[in-house]
Amino acid sequence: MSKQNINKKSFLNHPIFEEIKSLALELNTEAYVIGGFVRDQLLNRSQKKDIDIVVHGNGIEFARKLSVKLGIKKISIYKTYGTAMFNYGDTELEFVGARKESYSIDSRNPKVEAGSIEDDQKRRDFTINALAISLNQNNYGDLIDPFNGLEHLTDQIIRTPLNPNITFSDDPLRMMRAIRFATQLDFKIDEQSYNAITLNKNRIKIITAERIHTELNKIIMSDVPSKGFKLLFDSGLLEIIFPELHNLAGIDTKNSISHKDNFTHTLQVLDNIAKLSDDIWLRWAAILHDIAKPRTKRFVEGSGWTFHSHNFIGAKMVPDIFSRLKLPLNEKMKFVQKMVDLHMRPIALVEDIVTDSAIRRLLVDAGDDIDALMTLCEADITSKNEKKVALYIENFKNVRKKIIEVEERDSLRNFQPPISGEEIMSFFGIPASKTVGDIKNAIKEAILEGEIPNDYDAAHKLMIKIGSEIGLSPAISNK
Repeated sequence: MSKQNINKKSFLNHPIFEEIKSLALELNTEAYVIGGFVRDQLLNRSQKKDIDIVVHGNGIEFARKLSVKLGIKKISIYKTYGTAMFNYGDTELEFVGARKESYSIDSRNPKVEAGSIEDDQKRRDFTINALAISLNQNNYGDLIDPFNGLEHLTDQIIRTPLNPNITFSDDPLRMMRAIRFATQLDFKIDEQSYNAITLNKNRIKIITAERIHTELNKIIMSDVPSKGFKLLFDSGLLEIIFPELHNLAGIDTKNSISHKDNFTHTLQVLDNIAKLSDDIWLRWAAILHDIAKPRTKRFVEGSGWTFHSHNFIGAKMVPDIFSRLKLPLNEKMKFVQKMVDLHMRPIALVEDIVTDSAIRRLLVDAGDDIDALMTLCEADITSKNEKKVALYIENFKNVRKKIIEVEERDSLRNFQPPISGEEIMSFFGIPASKTVGDIKNAIKEAILEGEIPNDYDAAHKLMIKIGSEIGLSPAISNK
């Protein structure tokens, strides 16, 4: 086992470490900080607000005694996992006893028994996450690095501490974690570990959808998420966990006419969005915006490849995908649906003459999400022709300018007609009927076409005019 002393002053600058050292000495036990905190400190990444502490013996009891010493009243105990957690200031601390694990073939939940710090490091997923720092009096600040994790950090390598086939078979989620860390840190997965992922890919089927979407979300929120999705695709995992996205890959050719690879295009759009927005649901919209292209692909003689209605059909696919991945089936899902459904509309405006009427309709349909929609559509420009991209971007600026002008003049965002159906019924003394809907829709269309302004008086006059034309008279009380 290698040990290397690090800069204790800068590394162990959190006051909790001295408190842990003091209690470990008092209890005649050993304590170490381990995992992500150590890794990120060595990488000079932003300070993690959660710290994992492993102790010899009972981690729960150690946490209880430390919380009493610190005057902390709220502590969470998880007896099943042998862990305890509490907050110290803005830092979340988790304590666990050093342990060793063994697995059965049909579960990622291990059989656990007490062990040493060495045993605990062996059970970690990757060498860079097995790094530990001693919090003990006799070697305070020493780096405990039995698997050359520090070297792998320097070489930017993701590698398992033990045989990767056993590591990934025991806990298949670690395959996705390997890809996630490679994406977040911009590291490479070493060849032996990567080959083990491809060999054990079908083991991912025992992992719950919640665990899978958690790792997917972390990949999606990385700086260059395409790296993770390419690794998922090449390893064979994507076809299992997200077949709709996998099915976007490939190019068909007919009569010497080919369409672009929609998987590659989707990843380019996702990377573009990642540069523009940290909104995870807008990034999901980028992933799903062309998801229905395989279902709608047709070759038309004289026209080439078409994907008619892929936006509409794609929007209908969103709930099923979200449901299967156990993503939220609420307003976040509806936002993604809306983005998928509307993503062709601004592009059509860019390619055509921008009329006030078209802008009004877009504002009505997009509502408060118009800015997100425009961002998605700009990210959707992925041509290799730089002049074409520049022209589209310039045209999008013109559309944005037009949106602002129309919005300031007509106040159409989240538009509702000034005249309600109830008022139409009351004014003419008629019951709910198709006629009421027709009048209300005619008023809406007149506003969107710019025939009347978006105000009550103009809408009221038009209501009376339309009613008169179809033989309706105001009720006596309205005369």
